[in-house]
Amino acid sequence: MELKPDRLERQLAGEPLRPVYLIAGSEPLLVQELADAVRARAREEGYGEREILDAEGGFDWNRLGQGMASLSLFASRRLFDLRLPSGKPGKDGSEALREYCDAPPPDTVLLVTCQDWSKAHAGKWSEAIARVGHFVPVWPLKTHELGDWLQRRLRSRGLLVTPDAVQRLADRVEGNLLAAAQEVDKLALLATGSGRGPSARAMDADTLERLVADSSRFDVFKLADAALAGDAARVVRMLAALRAEGEQVAGLMPMIAREVLLCAGLARDIAGGMPAAAAMRAARVWDSKQAAYRRALDRHPAERWERFVAECGRIDRSAKGRGQGDPWLLLERLLVAIAEPRARRLLAS
Repeated sequence: MELKPDRLERQLAGEPLRPVYLIAGSEPLLVQELADAVRARAREEGYGEREILDAEGGFDWNRLGQGMASLSLFASRRLFDLRLPSGKPGKDGSEALREYCDAPPPDTVLLVTCQDWSKAHAGKWSEAIARVGHFVPVWPLKTHELGDWLQRRLRSRGLLVTPDAVQRLADRVEGNLLAAAQEVDKLALLATGSGRGPSARAMDADTLERLVADSSRFDVFKLADAALAGDAARVVRMLAALRAEGEQVAGLMPMIAREVLLCAGLARDIAGGMPAAAAMRAARVWDSKQAAYRRALDRHPAERWERFVAECGRIDRSAKGRGQGDPWLLLERLLVAIAEPRARRLLAS
């Protein structure tokens, strides 16, 4: 059965676990939280063993069948956590998944998560999953849907917020659900500390601004996220805002350089033949951020990331008065080049 995301938790609470679940979409926060709900339900039902399979390029789909065949050796139930970032299992994967759905083994749940999805990804394999289990496509929230999503999330944290305050919060996060979730959690902590519990009257926009005044500006973490996400226009806006607020390039560079060095290391490992999932796991990249790193790594080859690393050093020297050039202009050119490959020629200027 195909389910909307907001129906999955109700379905999990009202029925035994299905043999297979497919949760797919480009909103990493929503995909992760829905998958976590399935994992939590599995633990409640006694699925004590969990095996993670990273279905990257070159993945041996026989591993799935071999794992199923070994179940008879174990007394407990098992959850197979199959991560298929591209949403495209290929011919062998599609066949393996259809075979699973034709005869699901007992005491087994297969959870498939994808970090990319469109109607072009669908096929007989996803139809087979929907027939015996649940398929949950996670589409990006539209602008007019963000307010309702924020309101539900705030309410789940025990916060009542007026519509104007919700709109103010929506303007701040600019559709970034990871940033929105962080802001809501932060707001819940701040509200508790200020004595505003669930029984307090609805929080208006002015109260919200006072509570989160210290975090209301754009910060360097969101700046790095915008560059990795390929949003060059947002990078330029955020840099202008940071500069207007009195930030200094020297203070921004440690975080920017850390992200660029991480991407350069991941690009080297992947170019050397390591699967992307294994490289990110070794680098301890959070699951919720892997999709953003993948998109950034797909835009540039390993040697270009090395050039970006060198450019970080140049910007840092300029910001500290030991090199030539306007550090703000140099930083803008670097981040725009990371976001938009066609802009890389700016680095030679």
